[in-house]
Amino acid sequence: MSLSARLARLVDRSTTAVERASVLDAPSEALDRLASRIPVGPVKDLLSGVALGHPLHPVLVTVPIGAFTSALALDVEGRQQSAARTLVGLGLVSSVPTALAGLTDWSDTRGAERRVGLAHLALNVVGLSVIGASWLARRRDPGTGRFDTPGAWLTLTGFGIVGASAWLGGHLAYAMGVGVDTTAFQRPPTEWADAVDDADLLEGQPVVVTVEATSVLLVRTGGRLHALADRCTHRGGPLHEGTIADGCVECPWHASRFALADGAVVQGPATRPAPVFETRVVDGRVQVRRDEIRTLRLNPVG
Repeated sequence: MSLSARLARLVDRSTTAVERASVLDAPSEALDRLASRIPVGPVKDLLSGVALGHPLHPVLVTVPIGAFTSALALDVEGRQQSAARTLVGLGLVSSVPTALAGLTDWSDTRGAERRVGLAHLALNVVGLSVIGASWLARRRDPGTGRFDTPGAWLTLTGFGIVGASAWLGGHLAYAMGVGVDTTAFQRPPTEWADAVDDADLLEGQPVVVTVEATSVLLVRTGGRLHALADRCTHRGGPLHEGTIADGCVECPWHASRFALADGAVVQGPATRPAPVFETRVVDGRVQVRRDEIRTLRLNPVG
């Protein structure tokens, strides 16, 4: 077995251990009580990244990581130590909104995802604490050369811990799918497909049907027929179990709201719109379709 394969196996075992660490559940619940104080609405929408159409946390992460990396680059060069201290300070300050955005995303997770997220947060707290100590040390002794002060070494140590935390963040996104549009790998019908009897659709009453392995929400409001993917793009909640009001459907899990007309996000924490289907009625039967297929949908999930 190659070295890379051995390392991959070791890493996988490590993350699996974190995913199964039930000891993290109690502190997770305590932290969730704090995170739940962020109400659904404009503030949570801002922290979730609704306006961007993608989660905000990964975007904000680039600021502190870039600042710490630049500070270390100056340490390697052994010059401009005052600038290095300023960059460390910038990284610390920018970590606050970054953490708030991440906490908002984490509050909508459960089980293994929540445990990994808590470990990610804990490592960040430790790493940033060490980097905070490095900023104080740099203030006392700015240094004049390459890594000739405790501050530079503390920054390097803290950066290593933050790097390990960043790896867990990547695991959350790329291995566990947190923050990924939950409809991304569904393969909706691109040809007209039979869905339901038109007479079964009563005003304002949602109906869910499975069309070629894709769950579709159908609802008639104001005499107009709407069809959306039944799976919330945020965490996969069943939209047909939600509330229909004011031209929107509200997810029963985290209160994301989608416009029935075009699937647009009206209220987060969802950041991606709900996929919308074309509809028509033929011989009393409602038919639906979508007009696109992305490459990763060629091997669909149910």
